[in-house]
Formats: sequence, structure tokens, C-alpha cells
Amino acid sequence: MDLDDIGSTAQFLICDQDGKLPALFDSALADAGTQVAFSGVRLPRMNAIMERWIRSCRHELLDRTLIWNQRHLLHALRQYEQFYNTHRPHQGINNARPLRASPSALTDRAAAARLRIRQRQRLGGILNQCHRAA
Repeated sequence: MDLDDIGSTAQFLICDQDGKLPALFDSALADAGTQVAFSGVRLPRMNAIMERWIRSCRHELLDRTLIWNQRHLLHALRQYEQFYNTHRPHQGINNARPLRASPSALTDRAAAARLRIRQRQRLGGILNQCHRAA
């Protein structure tokens, strides 16, 4: 896998602290102009969190999309990142989204019956957002 053949270079390689890669590997990357960055010692779950994000991105977006070129890929990834961080519900405290507080709960059945829900499609319907209509 030679990135120079396609006109692209990797500037950084993020590794954890386990020491699986020998020093010879680090020197080969340094010769190619790639800097090795180690993850924090006190961040044992960082790899698991990123692996989960990558799995979600592949399953929800990339497995359902035919990517034409790098520009299209970057656009799709930006849209998915915005969807992931602002709309998609996450398991956590009160199932809240990371960048926004939870909406107030509806307790009146009549109000719930009159609730108008709108759907907004992103990336041609691959990602769907539902929200209350004004």
C-alpha cells in the first residue's frame, strides 16, 4: 500500500500504547514523512469509541452509498458527522444527543395526537431526521 502512487500522503498515524509495532516500523514511517502519535495513557476507551463511530459510519452511510470521488466522500462524511453529533440519539443520560438538551416530554394525550412530525432527508434519503413541525 503505497500512498505516494495515488498522490496522497499520511501525515499522522495514531497508535495506542501497547507496543505491538516495533521501532523499525516507526523509522519506516518517519522516512515516509508520517509522524506517529500515541493515544493517551489514561484514555483506555478511546480506541473503542472510535471503532464504534467507524462501524456506525460504515453501516449507516458508506455501505449504502456509492462514492464517486474524494470530494463526494468528504461531503458525505461531513453530513454524517453533523447528523451523528446533532440529531442521532445516543445511549447515555436521558438518551440525550451530545450537542443539545433533551426536549420536554409530552404528558397530554390530546397534545400528542395533534403533534405534527416532519421528516428531513439527508444524502438522498440515506439519513432521515424527524422533528416537530412548528
